[in-house]
Amino acid sequence: MHNFKIKDMSKKDTCFVGTCTHVNDIPETLTRAEIELAARKRLLWLQSLHQKGVRTRVACFDKEPVGFIHLIPIKLCPLGPLGENLLVIPCLVVKDKVKGMGTGRRLIENAMFEAERQGFKGVVVKAYYNDHWFMPGKFFERCGFEIVKRKEYRALLWKVIGQGTAEPEFFSPDYSFYSQGEKVTIDLFWNSFCPTSYIETIRVREIAGEFQDKVILNEYCADRRDILLHYQISRGIFLNGSRIWSGKEISREKLREEIELAISGK
Repeated sequence: MHNFKIKDMSKKDTCFVGTCTHVNDIPETLTRAEIELAARKRLLWLQSLHQKGVRTRVACFDKEPVGFIHLIPIKLCPLGPLGENLLVIPCLVVKDKVKGMGTGRRLIENAMFEAERQGFKGVVVKAYYNDHWFMPGKFFERCGFEIVKRKEYRALLWKVIGQGTAEPEFFSPDYSFYSQGEKVTIDLFWNSFCPTSYIETIRVREIAGEFQDKVILNEYCADRRDILLHYQISRGIFLNGSRIWSGKEISREKLREEIELAISGK
């Protein structure tokens, strides 16, 4: 591919990397202010852990960023999985305009080189076997990764560099609800790495505040390793012990409605 190169993330790439897949989301779903705030949060987290081996490689075509890959030591990755001596790829993004041109494969090759350079025994990824474009398992299989564990449409795949490491494991969530009287309790699990998680966090804080003393908000930040290992949940909203599933960022309207129903006892 002419005029193509892979490089470390620079200041010029921060908007592209920070906003991630939210760049082209419709305004009805997200606001630019939310996107930019979550981007800054992600970038600060990445930069704070650079000396501990966290890397972001950016693919450029004609000097335009067209893809990136995050590389995080498994003991630092808030999204999991659990394991030893492995480098995690939590996110790999390639723009549609260059798909089919080998960009993703070359980012993977760069990741393997970085893992070996840092002394890791392999690279692991949580991938998906569904119709969504994000982290497709078949792509990683084509790049030489092998399935280690599988749960329905999710799978852990790895590519081993050397001997001396055990197979990675999925998180095993350990959450219990503790009632606090008549007040509605929201238990919020979030992390700084994922823009979706942080945008959701902004919304939960805002809407919970509307109900003042009728709602108790407990936050559990998966950036803290002790919290992550204890609960093994990197993102989630629990309302009086019941998880609210939203896929993308929960809307303010849905969250407000759920809280109102909980307050009314319905």
